[in-house]
Amino acid sequence: MGGSVMNAVKLTKREAEIAELLAWGATKKDVANRLFVSERTVENHTRNIYEKTGVTKINELSAWWFCTTFNISFDLSPLKRSAIATCLLLLVLFQMVMNGESIIRASRSARTIRTTRVARRRSEIEDATFYMNI
Repeated sequence: MGGSVMNAVKLTKREAEIAELLAWGATKKDVANRLFVSERTVENHTRNIYEKTGVTKINELSAWWFCTTFNISFDLSPLKRSAIATCLLLLVLFQMVMNGESIIRASRSARTIRTTRVARRRSEIEDATFYMNI
């Protein structure tokens, strides 16, 4: 998409709201709950957004939204794109840290759950073996 296509797209106010929420990573269900509409309504608006912007995937919509919102040209060199992507990644990571979110914590809890299940199974097997030997 060139710069002229970016400026030619006109989204309704509701489509713009939905596009922004989706660009920031919200699911369609999250968007529906936040805007007090049904998921089906969000899907219809998303379909209209895709048609108007010419994108086919949520990550393309996210890139389109950030480029149009922050006036970033789609025709940037790979070096400039990498620098901008790094800045946006740092912004998201900073926001996650400030909100107390942690990807590592989720992985640890999954590991803990698995370890607990394995230990429980071993205990059950040992108990069964003990009662079989009596």
